[in-house]
Amino acid sequence: MNDTPTGTDAAADGAGQDFIREIIRNDIASGKHAAPVTRFPPEPNGYLHIGHAKSICLNFGVAEEFGGRCHLRFDDTNPTREEQEFIDAIERDVRWLGFDWGDHLHHASDYFEQLYAWAEHLIRNGKAYVDDQSAEEMRQTRGTLTEGGAESPHRSRSVEENLDLFHRMRAGEFPNGTRVLRAKIDMASGNINLRDPTLYRILHATHPRTDNAWCIYPRYDYAHGPSTAFEGITHSLCTLEFESHRPLYDWLLDNLPVPSKPRQYEFARLNLTHTVLSKRVLTTLVRDGHVTGWDDPRMPTLAGLQRRGVPAAALKDFIKRIGMARANSLVDMAMFDFSIRDLLNKTALRRMAVLRPLKIVIENYPEGQVEELDAINNPEDPEAGSRTIRFSRELWIERDDFMEDAPKKFFRMTVGQEVRLRYAYYVTCTGVVKDDAGTVVELRCSYDPATRGGDSPDGRKVRGTMHWLSAVDAKPAEVRLYDHLFASPTPGSDGDIFDDINPNSLEVLPGALIEPVLATGNDSDPVQFERLGYFCRDKDSAPGRPVFNRTVGLRDSWAKQQKKG
Repeated sequence: MNDTPTGTDAAADGAGQDFIREIIRNDIASGKHAAPVTRFPPEPNGYLHIGHAKSICLNFGVAEEFGGRCHLRFDDTNPTREEQEFIDAIERDVRWLGFDWGDHLHHASDYFEQLYAWAEHLIRNGKAYVDDQSAEEMRQTRGTLTEGGAESPHRSRSVEENLDLFHRMRAGEFPNGTRVLRAKIDMASGNINLRDPTLYRILHATHPRTDNAWCIYPRYDYAHGPSTAFEGITHSLCTLEFESHRPLYDWLLDNLPVPSKPRQYEFARLNLTHTVLSKRVLTTLVRDGHVTGWDDPRMPTLAGLQRRGVPAAALKDFIKRIGMARANSLVDMAMFDFSIRDLLNKTALRRMAVLRPLKIVIENYPEGQVEELDAINNPEDPEAGSRTIRFSRELWIERDDFMEDAPKKFFRMTVGQEVRLRYAYYVTCTGVVKDDAGTVVELRCSYDPATRGGDSPDGRKVRGTMHWLSAVDAKPAEVRLYDHLFASPTPGSDGDIFDDINPNSLEVLPGALIEPVLATGNDSDPVQFERLGYFCRDKDSAPGRPVFNRTVGLRDSWAKQQKKG
């Protein structure tokens, strides 16, 4: 058990102030419901993405806050697109966010027999009929947003004929696409979802759970509402694109002998800059090789975010910050990055790494000497303590920290300029060594022994502090720098969405160097590479060759680049 406030205590403790929680509070206060029963109903035809996380946090969150329960229900009504891989991934991701459904794991397929019986009920009451029109014919007669549709020539079939055909559909007499069961509502309705929507279609396909027991499957819009009612859901919470479907759900609940009538409430879906949350597009990205898989760290999937090192707590903090509104809006990705940095700044251990190494030799430091220095693990957390790092005559620094012909305000290493090596000494570059092509391959330096620990006894100040690694200790690693998968803030708004893929979304640095403590073990907790950003160990790591992914930079470098552009 946890000590999360429940019932009216949640309101007193300020657990949430959005309109959905206000509705639930009022329903509890009025006695309409003792506690909320919600559901998260994913279709197992892909991995969950960051938009789903908003729904997960809402549905499971309000259930926890008000002493209710939340069901995980797979709307598994399309066996041609569903896979066990997706089912397993969805369960993992919900648990990763810190939620659990207890005994309430359900599937639409649990109710296939009941849904079929209810479909017969609609037929017997003259509310559904079997249509022989092709998909194209139905599309042509459905109408438009401004004009009503035309009734099917099969709409007037008798109850007996419809029942016979429906039974034969179930028995497998007809091939795919030859017949469907449609609701008989109103082909002239201003809501296109009420123009005799399809309830069942013929699909000779193997289902992940029911195998080959069925060759007709309910459409999502038919299965969703009755399944929700069957489970006794009190508050059916979904995103705004389902608002126009609500009249159909209500029509079904009004015309079926369901045990309850849930009320649907819509909230704004999550839209992020530089991000696409269309499952169709995400599937194409994976299928066509634009990314390495559903868990590619550039993907907005929860699996991708985990692999990139995003903590679940940071994602939940971001969702809390954006809130639950009724109107759709576009959220800047920088806001998500802020939540990640804000958490990792407090929790991530500091380590030193050099991504693009450049050797320096401190000529006045004794050859063969190695000394130990103390380095702080996290200045935001005194309890994290410190670690020992080693200093020697030969070191590695970041190549970007040296400039031979530096401008006036370049406060890092250049010839004749003193800088501080973090935790170590003041050093001055005295010369450079170049190869035959004129590339700088080594720096010659001197150090001030009196500045051990990075402070000067005479009070002189230096403007630049740099990270470094001792050549005797540095270990090899591969580092992957991830950036936005889409270059445009609004992918596809000016044409083909795939034309907006960022060609620089991944940079692989195979020659990076890291502290020895990072080279062993398989800890995947994010760490801060000092001055570089937050990183985590990738699953591709191998013994002696760790791989680290950049989770997020220390600053919003992308926004700065856009301003310069």
